[in-house]
Amino acid sequence: MGEQEKQPGPPTSPPASPSPSFLHDYWIDAAGDAKNHVIVRTREGLILLNGFPYASGHLLVALGEGRPTLLDYTPQQRGALWRLVDCAADLVTRTLEPQGINIGLNQGRAAGAGVPGHLHVHLVPRWGGDTNFITVIGQVRIIPASLETMAERYRKTWEGIREKWA
Repeated sequence: MGEQEKQPGPPTSPPASPSPSFLHDYWIDAAGDAKNHVIVRTREGLILLNGFPYASGHLLVALGEGRPTLLDYTPQQRGALWRLVDCAADLVTRTLEPQGINIGLNQGRAAGAGVPGHLHVHLVPRWGGDTNFITVIGQVRIIPASLETMAERYRKTWEGIREKWA
């Protein structure tokens, strides 16, 4: 019996970005919002789908101007960031009706920041029992909806609540 050729699996981390921050690349490319799964764009920042989600509907929130730490932003910028986080939490709640949401940021590479120069906040919708043996033992994540499907669902919700967040 011959050896089977090993097929490469899906990527487990984002491909290299032309700049140190894909978030900055997305910020300066408003025309690419659909392909980059940007759901909300304001004067200050973005709400977008994580391209490598922990769960369906995993969002990222970032200001357009990248800084490595929370305190590198002015109080006004931090206020704008948390307003976007509030908006993203409203989007997750209205779109997916999760039983909970993990909201957090990883500041610095040692804390798990994948883009240490551009602070961003993660919002991960959660349901009781959403972690199982496949994730723990098999080191595989099951994502039941494509990024395109999730983006469409979020954009539909956004159209209904946009005025509230204007």
